[in-house]
Amino acid sequence: MISIFSYNFDYFSLFLLLLVAILTGMSKTGVHGAGMLSVPLLAIIFGGQKSSGVMLPILLIADGIGVWYYHRHASWKHLKILFPWAAIGIVAGTVIGEFINDAAFRLIMAITIVLSVVIMLWIKKGHAEEVPKNNLFSSVTGIAGGFTSMVGNLAGSVMAVYFLAARLPKNIFIGTTAWFFLVINWFKVPFHVFSWHTINLNTALLALSTTPAIILGALVGIFIVKRLSEEHYRGFIILMTIVAAAFMLFRY
Repeated sequence: MISIFSYNFDYFSLFLLLLVAILTGMSKTGVHGAGMLSVPLLAIIFGGQKSSGVMLPILLIADGIGVWYYHRHASWKHLKILFPWAAIGIVAGTVIGEFINDAAFRLIMAITIVLSVVIMLWIKKGHAEEVPKNNLFSSVTGIAGGFTSMVGNLAGSVMAVYFLAARLPKNIFIGTTAWFFLVINWFKVPFHVFSWHTINLNTALLALSTTPAIILGALVGIFIVKRLSEEHYRGFIILMTIVAAAFMLFRY
């Protein structure tokens, strides 16, 4: 066993932690499905609610890298609409999350990703114009994004559906999601610290120790995304989400 900031890891768990950091870095520079894979991997080590607290500081580091690289590319028109609704979803997730055990956590993760895959494929078949563009669609998406982000750091698939429907160009898509998650993830911190008690000094130090792996993942993500056209990038997001969904169903 290896002890790191009061956490004990065997070699396999330590490997999974570093893999999670790499995948998280990749997700923040455009490889969004990678982030969905990291959630169930971390849950293998820590369980449901506790893993969401360990994950959040890692996400915050990766968010900073993503925003730094793509800060000039963002659709603030969409962000201003989504932020208030996402905040409501986070508060709801904080309250409801107190009563969710690991089995329910896994079920929510699986359902969220599978439904997102179905909607993404529907949009891919040319139905983007049929997706509602009114305030109701934005509010429901924002609340769902905030809720799933708080309960399991799993809003990536939900928000990918929204931004795919909005037909945002590749760099704008990445930059907008980077800003969205930077803001809502910082908003979640007090709830994790004072309500769920899943973040403490050791959690933060553990996340900092994974920074080199996060940076490596971010560089890999930039390398991949630069080589994808606009259309291929949309297909790539869907493919990565399908891979994450398959992993969830197989694992759980």
